[in-house]
Amino acid sequence: MYRKLKEKAEWTGFQEARPYGPKYDLRTDFVMVYGISEDLPLRIEGWREKGYTVHLMTGVSWGEYQDYLYGRFDGRDHWDEAQKDQGGKLIVHGPEVPYMVPTISFAEYLATFIKKAIDSGVEAIHMEEPEFWVAGGYSAAFKREWLNYYSEEWIPPHASADAQYRASKLKAYLYYRALDRICSQMKEYALVTYSRTVRFYVPTHSLINYTQWQIVSPEALLVNMPAIDGFIAQVWTGTSRTQNVYQGVRRERTFETAFLEYGVMQELVRGTGREMWFLHDPIEDDPNYSWSDYKPNYQATVVASLLHPGVKQYEVCPWPRRVFEGAYPKEDGTGKESIPAEYATILLTVMNVLRDMHHWEEEPNNAVTPGVGLLLANSAMYQRGDILGDDSSLKYDGTSSVAGLTEKQQEKLNWSAFYGMALPLVKHGIPLRPVQLDNISAFPGYLDDYRVLLLSYELMKPEHLAIHQVLSQWVREGGILVYFGDGSDPFHQVKEWWNQSKKRYDRPEEHLFEALGLGVKPEAGEYKVGEGGVIFYCIHPAELAASVDGAELVRESVRRALVMRGETEGLQESNHLSIKRGPYLITRVMDESCGEESIHYEGCFIDLFDSELMVRRDVILRSGDNSLLYDLNAEGHSSPVVASSSRIRDERTEGGRLCFYSEAPKGITVSTRIRQNSRPGRITMDGKLCESHWDEESQTLLLRYPGKPEGTEIVVESVSER
Repeated sequence: MYRKLKEKAEWTGFQEARPYGPKYDLRTDFVMVYGISEDLPLRIEGWREKGYTVHLMTGVSWGEYQDYLYGRFDGRDHWDEAQKDQGGKLIVHGPEVPYMVPTISFAEYLATFIKKAIDSGVEAIHMEEPEFWVAGGYSAAFKREWLNYYSEEWIPPHASADAQYRASKLKAYLYYRALDRICSQMKEYALVTYSRTVRFYVPTHSLINYTQWQIVSPEALLVNMPAIDGFIAQVWTGTSRTQNVYQGVRRERTFETAFLEYGVMQELVRGTGREMWFLHDPIEDDPNYSWSDYKPNYQATVVASLLHPGVKQYEVCPWPRRVFEGAYPKEDGTGKESIPAEYATILLTVMNVLRDMHHWEEEPNNAVTPGVGLLLANSAMYQRGDILGDDSSLKYDGTSSVAGLTEKQQEKLNWSAFYGMALPLVKHGIPLRPVQLDNISAFPGYLDDYRVLLLSYELMKPEHLAIHQVLSQWVREGGILVYFGDGSDPFHQVKEWWNQSKKRYDRPEEHLFEALGLGVKPEAGEYKVGEGGVIFYCIHPAELAASVDGAELVRESVRRALVMRGETEGLQESNHLSIKRGPYLITRVMDESCGEESIHYEGCFIDLFDSELMVRRDVILRSGDNSLLYDLNAEGHSSPVVASSSRIRDERTEGGRLCFYSEAPKGITVSTRIRQNSRPGRITMDGKLCESHWDEESQTLLLRYPGKPEGTEIVVESVSER
């Protein structure tokens, strides 16, 4: 018997394009059926029959849209709406699947699909990945949009910094327009036709990833769109393993990048009332890695996400069929292998742990320095393309080869102007948060939690002068602003508000400095402003990534900022980041940090990254380790079942018997650890005797059994009343 999965909220979900399958039935709260095809009603009904709340997910920038491209939709060929690069080459996601310029006509075409989904009864719709490549902007459709938007003939984006910046602003606007049109229209359609409300969400990569990969997306613009109810933060190994430079060394830093990516996505919705799900992926789009590579990277992203307690909803897996039924290269190169049984069990444990996170609040950690942010704006995406044919644009999507890149392309992909300021703090245990600059003037009190903010206009620009009014007020009330910049960025010369009014400024920071009372061109140094202050370094932030001295300068800037605030405890540095969320203890021990000493936890813990939920009394974590522990000594958890790689339902204790149903994908080995007051008696699984392992010291019982999505009935006898 399948039970209705939706309870009070939708805490976890996954996306899947295939019809229902018991081997990848993850027993989450909802499923996002992917793609609108002829079999959509059957796929929806198949998942609904298994108890799921059903959403729809479909691509908004690419998809199987050949009917539209070849004129079968409205009698007009639409290949001129495909994104093209400077050389006239199509920018594609696959054969005959180009990335699209989101014209009004294309939005109307997508709306016909959304109607079909609403007619089929879905409760929410996810418009995935509104993406316009920076390398694009050369198609006939984009030229028409330029003429309509700017009331002038199209200018090639690579012609100047101003043309590139304006092209990218238009790209972001076009996807904003398309989503606003589709979502508003379809919400009205659902209400008029069926008298029901349909929610709309946007699954999107982070602002950090899109900027690094040279893609333009609406991002912060969508927060002010009434028709959008929330987002999915598409952060996973494929985005976070993109290499960056720290202390002159270029390599993958999956944890640190993921930590920053999840952080900016949490900031996107903070204070807005919009929902946010964090995504995790046990593998990634690149199928050429082994399971032994996927596993530690997955665990790094999970830990990175859990260190941001402001989000408690999760997409636990995209495409679970490719995880639990797919095969990937063996380490020895002798072929492919399906998922190791132990890893499958661990994945299900983590997925079920994620559903429990909403019950717990973060416990304050007094050993770190909170309230340090790095300001980042949508406009960072606008200044990533070619200028005067410098050939620095590329199409990199995490699976593309970086071999053969020019030196300029490689430097641009590094995006050292951002990571040069961010990594030195994260690497030393400072929970730095990328702060959405675009939000600070839209939401009152947005900066109240911050004591120190880092800023540079060498990698982005402020789109509104009101931003400077908010920043100057924040400084006068006690904040310290640390500014890095040497004025060398060519995008300072774009035609924007700071140089188009009667009083013109060469660069936007000149307006900011003047608003702070420092004059237009202050010397580098420290300045007291009201109750707060400004520290100005005349250095391009990309230089900070190139050396040990550059990284130390970033940390020293924050130390000096805290001194200016009169905080005598100074900068609290550490070689790890950790957080407690109820009974859960989440830890990452950094490499390339301020010390190589191990982190030692004593107590009684369940290792949730262990397939048998091992009880550990002495936990030692070393450089590079990621850890997710359940503290058996923590207060507040009253359920006898403390951890399981299954969904536990109908749990009850009566007459000395503990009974519950355990739901998991078919054939996956389930581990369940139960806490009780004494050694159990008879244990049955669907009425048959079940083997168990009793741990006397922790007073816990481990059960191992094959999963069934319809549920396995577990009965443990001789359990004391709790």
